[in-house]
Amino acid sequence: MTSIKSRTESIRIEDFDYPLPDERIARHPLVRRDACKLLVSRCPEETLHAKFSDVASLLPEGNLVVCNDTRVINARISFHKSSGARIEVFLLDPMAPEDYVLMFQQRGSCRWRCLVGNSKKWKEGELVKEIEVDDVPVRLRARRVGDAGGKSQEIEFSWDGDVTFASVVEAAGNIPIPPYLKRESEKSDLDDYQTVYAEVKGSVAAPTAGLHFTPEVFAAMRGRGMDIRRVTLHVGAGTFQPVKSDTIGDHPMHTEAISVERDVIEALRAAIAEGRGITAIGTTSVRTLESLPYLGRHAAEGDGQLAVSQWEAYDYADMDVDTLRVQTIEWLDALLRLLDERGENIITAHTSIMIAPGFRWRVVDSMVTNFHQPQSTLLLLVSSFLGNDAEGNPRWRPLYDTALAGDYRFLSYGDACLFFKGKEV
Repeated sequence: MTSIKSRTESIRIEDFDYPLPDERIARHPLVRRDACKLLVSRCPEETLHAKFSDVASLLPEGNLVVCNDTRVINARISFHKSSGARIEVFLLDPMAPEDYVLMFQQRGSCRWRCLVGNSKKWKEGELVKEIEVDDVPVRLRARRVGDAGGKSQEIEFSWDGDVTFASVVEAAGNIPIPPYLKRESEKSDLDDYQTVYAEVKGSVAAPTAGLHFTPEVFAAMRGRGMDIRRVTLHVGAGTFQPVKSDTIGDHPMHTEAISVERDVIEALRAAIAEGRGITAIGTTSVRTLESLPYLGRHAAEGDGQLAVSQWEAYDYADMDVDTLRVQTIEWLDALLRLLDERGENIITAHTSIMIAPGFRWRVVDSMVTNFHQPQSTLLLLVSSFLGNDAEGNPRWRPLYDTALAGDYRFLSYGDACLFFKGKEV
């Protein structure tokens, strides 16, 4: 008998294709964030059409709601050589220093892992860009240090003036809207492509399910006794990386940095122990929450290098529901003990977790998400969460068919979904 992990690795990505006409991709958001459509799916087989402004009334009272407070940086920096050639440097991950908070506080110089567009035109020497930071002229320089893995380069940035790298990026770069929008970024994207609760700088893509939320929606949630907490996952460019292999077992999942405060872990532990619902706003919050138990596993085993690998969750996929819940609580307790031992209040870690059919859900009971690209890892995640119908057919497909037939808008600036977890089998 093949293992659950083996069956998941053998999933064919072509089975997660669907026709997405170009005109159904929303190029801009609606004027009011919470005015979009909301497709709601509850088991067994209940589908509702609503407005996003009604989302609070569709969730159980007292739910724990978790959102990702990462903030998108102006990660696309264009330089022009004296020859006129345009070189685009796309910030991916900080390298020196590696910590995001310290990085954006840097003055004078720093190093990043970057993608370089038109790199053949940049054979040697520095690139220079003249900018203004708070009305003060600043000269930004970029120098290639070497390869940083894959197609990326290690780039050293240096600049004059007593200003932080956060200010430099704000002045020098452009917001990195998704490539499938097929347009240049516009001034409106500076606000439109950030959640109203964006705070911690570091992402190169927005946690787009959160774009629909407004202060009024959060107020309605609190009015129904919901506890709203924040985590941070810095979204990397890998979120747009297509699955090029025939089966997902050959697809390398990208790694992303996460940080979670102690009180959030305590709130999650209490909700699971008490049987209260946990709602994740967006797939980035999902990935963070479902990674936490495995970070706790590492802590319980004395592994101080906190990182969740792509497939480790599937080593525990054949447990019954009660055993899984008890183990999850034990692992979260181990994470809290690790914080005690370190005298720290925040867990910082990395995750490459792959969530696909066969994954056993430990934390999330409902999620708010957008409509995702065909043949994407995000669609695999949604399929896993929704599960199959009574005949064994995946529940995501008729829901997406309904949305296409119902004139829903797709992808980052499109409409939203509220999905409740499918029945465990």
